[in-house]
Amino acid sequence: MTTATTRQETVVELKAGDLNGNGGVFCPSAQAGMKLWNGHPRVFLDVASTGQARCAYCGTVYRLAAGEHFDGGH
Repeated sequence: MTTATTRQETVVELKAGDLNGNGGVFCPSAQAGMKLWNGHPRVFLDVASTGQARCAYCGTVYRLAAGEHFDGGH
């Protein structure tokens, strides 16, 4: 996993193993270098469906790294 910050956008590249069993992550996230006690309400972001998701609160983008595929599910 790598984290890169551009102007006002933080992008967190995830490996498939970083996703939970439903193919997503929660934001705020320690993976994005956020202090969980000083963040916004916790929201689930579905990354597996499209390969990336953007948090509506803070704008952080969570995306699967190149070559990563999520094969979890029911």
